[in-house]
Amino acid sequence: MATVLGINAVFHDPAAALVVDGRTVAAAEEERFTRRKHGKVPVPFSTWELPENAISWCLSSAGVEPEEVDAVGYSYDPDLAPRCTGDVTSGTWEELRTLMVRRAPLFLKASFPGLGHTPFHHIAHHVAHAASAHRVAPARSSAVLVVDGRGERGSYLAGHVRDGDLEILRTQDLPHSLGLLYEDLTQHLGFRRSSDEYKVMALASYGRPRHLDALRRAVRVDDGSFEVDPVDWSSFEGDDADLASSVQTRLEEVLLELACWLHAQTGEPLLTMAGGVALNCVANSHVFEHGPFEQMWVQPAAGDAGTALGAALEVAHRLGDRIEPMSSAALGPQWDDDAIEVILQRARVPYRRSDDVAAEVASVIADDGLVAWFQGRSEFGPRALGHRSLLAHPGRDNLHRLNDVKGREQFRPIAPMVMAERAEHLFQGGPLPSPFMLFTHRVRDGWRDRLPTVTHVDGTARAQTVERSAEPTVHRMLECFEGATGLPAVVNTSLNTAGRPMVDSPRDALECFGSSPIDVLAIGSFTVRRRRPG
Repeated sequence: MATVLGINAVFHDPAAALVVDGRTVAAAEEERFTRRKHGKVPVPFSTWELPENAISWCLSSAGVEPEEVDAVGYSYDPDLAPRCTGDVTSGTWEELRTLMVRRAPLFLKASFPGLGHTPFHHIAHHVAHAASAHRVAPARSSAVLVVDGRGERGSYLAGHVRDGDLEILRTQDLPHSLGLLYEDLTQHLGFRRSSDEYKVMALASYGRPRHLDALRRAVRVDDGSFEVDPVDWSSFEGDDADLASSVQTRLEEVLLELACWLHAQTGEPLLTMAGGVALNCVANSHVFEHGPFEQMWVQPAAGDAGTALGAALEVAHRLGDRIEPMSSAALGPQWDDDAIEVILQRARVPYRRSDDVAAEVASVIADDGLVAWFQGRSEFGPRALGHRSLLAHPGRDNLHRLNDVKGREQFRPIAPMVMAERAEHLFQGGPLPSPFMLFTHRVRDGWRDRLPTVTHVDGTARAQTVERSAEPTVHRMLECFEGATGLPAVVNTSLNTAGRPMVDSPRDALECFGSSPIDVLAIGSFTVRRRRPG
């Protein structure tokens, strides 16, 4: 029985997680506290920056003193990094990154003296990714696939987990990387790499894969692994959307081939996935629909933030703890009504305690109002799952309106939230239920015209299903909305504006509400309505 702190700090999305006696009790990203998107700039000289706010919150929320932590897991192993001379003036960033990783225990001790003598474990980056998925999946045995930009010296891991023990079957060394290929395209198209890859995924639906033959020559699969040649992006002529479509299609093909190979090696019915590429919900659905696996479970914090949880889980397993499955991504901070009311009073905004906040919000959305929804613990990972959400009517023309509110590109889709028991009436193609919004589904005929805001240009939607037992307040809101409109789904997008992390605290929620044309803030049991001019 152990208390294990997990840390991610190497590349981007610094985060912390706490696992106590095999149960994940807290997990949070540093960006939610500092209000700096992705926590820090993804450059080697920022490796020394630890997620101090996230660490402090994880410990305090669980009532754990630093001296009570039995072990620390850190999601990068410097012994696996490219061989270095030790000369940080050599001109290569790898030297500096590796040195800072080795010094991480000292950085941690400086910020948290009580952790100074706690055993410190460097966990291989892709092992941490893998652990974040397979150790909290519904079954203790699975095939596991990790695909991202890079770890210490590789970009890919395929393995077989039997009763909690991981056997690594294949890896792929750099420079070959599917994640870095997608990042390169992201940068070429004028977006921010290691940040805006989801924009490329959305743009791909507007194009045709005209350059697929060239991409097939550049990206080749063989015996459970792959090679990626350097790509001269300037050699591709035509629409940006066609280039995005070509790379997206080739990614889907490669992931499917890797999944088929992995299934042939393991025979497992369940595929677990993590790594930044596993956030590509279009590719995930392609693998599920066309692949051999009966089930897929993707870590909701599949990017690097999730390696903080994976490192903690891996260390806890090695210390003998039996890991509990993950049933919810709501692992971050929360405020009770008393604390929320104090903040509302200090802000001097008019508010009222609602007799039935779910029904009141459903009524506002039915009247085509926009609602900022702040309830319970914040989500761990990049998806808003009904705790820090912006809600709207899916049957009205609200896509442009919401993208304007959030400052997003107009080609980007917005997702629906739907009652789990009604999901199959509206959607098909991807796995259902889908509580973490990590797959796309085809909107059924007869519903596309009724759900224009959440139906993408390719006829799909990235649906989140809501179980009554797991999310009773959200489920009741959906029931009330269906009663008023006949639609069992609402628009659900993250509560933030462009370039800002999702709101995490009541103060963040009030700032977002005050600076955006949102009609109602539903925060705990309270509602705050926008004052009308005059």
